[in-house]
Amino acid sequence: MMGVPTHSSRQFRFAVLGIIFLTVAIRLPSLLHPQPIDSEAMYSVVANEIVNGGRPYIDAIERKPPLLFWTYAAIFKVAGEFNWKALHIVALVWTLGAMAGLYVIGSELFDRNTGLIAALFYGVFQHWLTWKNLSFDGEMLMNLPIIWAWAIALRRSSSPLRPELFPAGALLGAAFLLKQPAAIAAVPVGVYLLLPSYRASRSLTRTNVIVQATMLTGGFFAALGLVTIVLSQQGILRDAFYWTIADHDVPHVFWQKGILITLAFLGACLPLVIGALMASRDQSKIWTERTAERTALFGLLVASAIGAAAGARFYPHYYVQLIPPLALLAAPYYARLWSRTTQPPHWLLRPAVTYAWLALTVIAFSIEDWSGLAPQRVPSEAGRYLFTHSKPADRIFVWGQSSEIYLDAERRPACRYITTFPLTGKVFGGSIPGFDTRSRILPGAWRNLERDFARHPPTYIVDVQADPKTAEYPVTDFPILAKLLKERYQLVARTSEGLIYRMH
Repeated sequence: MMGVPTHSSRQFRFAVLGIIFLTVAIRLPSLLHPQPIDSEAMYSVVANEIVNGGRPYIDAIERKPPLLFWTYAAIFKVAGEFNWKALHIVALVWTLGAMAGLYVIGSELFDRNTGLIAALFYGVFQHWLTWKNLSFDGEMLMNLPIIWAWAIALRRSSSPLRPELFPAGALLGAAFLLKQPAAIAAVPVGVYLLLPSYRASRSLTRTNVIVQATMLTGGFFAALGLVTIVLSQQGILRDAFYWTIADHDVPHVFWQKGILITLAFLGACLPLVIGALMASRDQSKIWTERTAERTALFGLLVASAIGAAAGARFYPHYYVQLIPPLALLAAPYYARLWSRTTQPPHWLLRPAVTYAWLALTVIAFSIEDWSGLAPQRVPSEAGRYLFTHSKPADRIFVWGQSSEIYLDAERRPACRYITTFPLTGKVFGGSIPGFDTRSRILPGAWRNLERDFARHPPTYIVDVQADPKTAEYPVTDFPILAKLLKERYQLVARTSEGLIYRMH
């Protein structure tokens, strides 16, 4: 006979449902959005090539690791190409999965309330500042396996061997195969296992912790090894290594942008920052019996900050990787504050004020999301034209960084360069006055373009660099393409995105 639910258990269930409904409401702009969001377009073009029998890094080039493209391809394989609703539903489920992992960590280290607060913080702050952070981006993707790897590593275990650390390492490897900066998140886990405070808290020997660290490392490299075998069998291992690792130099550090975005992040996520600082104070005694775990989580925060800054471009979505460690560090302080176990040192941290602060944060972020996505609901004019005037088997080529046109047109690319940075040497992160990026053009890129065009000539070419006032890379600066357009194509349409040419 089942027992009657207690008042506390009912409250807990209501809290869980409330957080889930709040997360759905927060992500509702993306769930109702009928188009890809920001970088989802690039990933989807590659994924659709995979669905159609192509290979990443050969038939469609983007610089993310293979597991990201395979994840997208799996979604489109099941739900159908161009199914944005399915993609955004998966993004919601992915977010809830990350929140569940944070709940597990918080409740393991402290109690259920702390776990719920950590999950709440992630749901509220993950899409900070801009609607673009609703995208099913690499940072969101990598956060899920990272969080669950940490959930495994931080759990209490009586086993001196801890074989579960092998799948934890595999999850960290999977995170790296989703987005490169995730690799650094494995470092503080390994350090955690070797801390004297960790060894003392679990009555372990040096041999035990070395075995455990080896188990974690083995899982990480097992995941990498498995994917390496798959890439080798597909004949793209060398290309995958180049585009995911080698082609990531830092030609310029955008310091001014970095300072502004960092200040914006600290302001938008100030409740998390304050909570993490308050919880870390010695007099708070929150982490007194968990010094190894506190050290590990601060290590993850530092590693995540390094990961966010490593590309020197400081895009807002890079900072999403900071949310999990901040949420876990801040949650125990707010759990004490909201349960009246501790007194706020300042009126700004009174429970009523913090509740209002969080509510206003949700409202402000939601206004930004709805207003930012509203103009993006209609497919591009160029895409609509091509969808109407071309045949499904026609190939197209877009000169510029507008990969969404392939998706709006529902046509496959005629060239592997779905965005043209290898052909122009474009530096990501912003313009650099006085710097000629043509010195960075990928050797052999234009020969590859000619080979690709010979295999499947583009019926249409879209030039989104046609406006002389704004064009970074006008076609006239690139003789091969300029000659091709002059000799074999004619102008058929002018759209808001640029000019459309059709083969004679």
